[in-house]
Amino acid sequence: MKANYHTHTWRCMHAVGEEKEYVERAIEGGLQILGFSDHTPYPFPDNYVSGMRMRMDQLEDYVDTVLSLKAEYRNEIEIHLGLEVEYYPAYFPQLLDVIADYPVEYFLLAQHHLGNEMNDFYSGSETKNPEHLERYVNQVKEAMSTGCFTYLAHPDLIHFTGEKALYEDKMRELCRCAKAQDLPLEINFLGIGDGRHYPNEAFWKIAGEEHCKVIYGADAHKPETVFCPQVRKKADQLVEKYGLLLTETVPLRNPKNN
Repeated sequence: MKANYHTHTWRCMHAVGEEKEYVERAIEGGLQILGFSDHTPYPFPDNYVSGMRMRMDQLEDYVDTVLSLKAEYRNEIEIHLGLEVEYYPAYFPQLLDVIADYPVEYFLLAQHHLGNEMNDFYSGSETKNPEHLERYVNQVKEAMSTGCFTYLAHPDLIHFTGEKALYEDKMRELCRCAKAQDLPLEINFLGIGDGRHYPNEAFWKIAGEEHCKVIYGADAHKPETVFCPQVRKKADQLVEKYGLLLTETVPLRNPKNN
């Protein structure tokens, strides 16, 4: 791999290791670009705690740490500062206001929950309910239309086990929107390595037919997973099987410019 833009830190409460360990593993693996994109804080009401993302009061330390590593390793690897962000309509404008004061370079779109997260459906839960699928696709499409996102992480996170024809129809709609926005779709290495329900081959078949751009993302929650040749090999097989248009790097879309 030349680049990985999907890297987490301990602040999200489900990743381990020090940031420097992720950088050194990337260098060991021959990567030229490493992007940190930990789970964004969100300006939720004070009585709500997400449990899967950094707190608002950790954002400054996150930024300072990544910028320090960027300077320290500038002669060895190109480091970028990003965030993995859900599109929550009620709070997204406020999030943009918060990050306006920081040198955040990019957002990865990752729709882990529907609605605004609180008391709503988790996209990775198995469901046969057509409403969940339709809401997921509509929310992702609305997010992509903002122009704030660099690529769509694990687009096949939605775990729909209902009518196959409906799944194909809605995911083709998502793929066509991504193509129109020139937004790459991520083949997620964490899903491969952990044996999760994604990557979903039914989705990637559609992505190949729609000639969507795809990109690899380590989704690293441990330093050793920044570079994982065996997972890469399985991803390569998926690309070859469905004729996917793989891109190694992607231009960063600054969310503050949209």
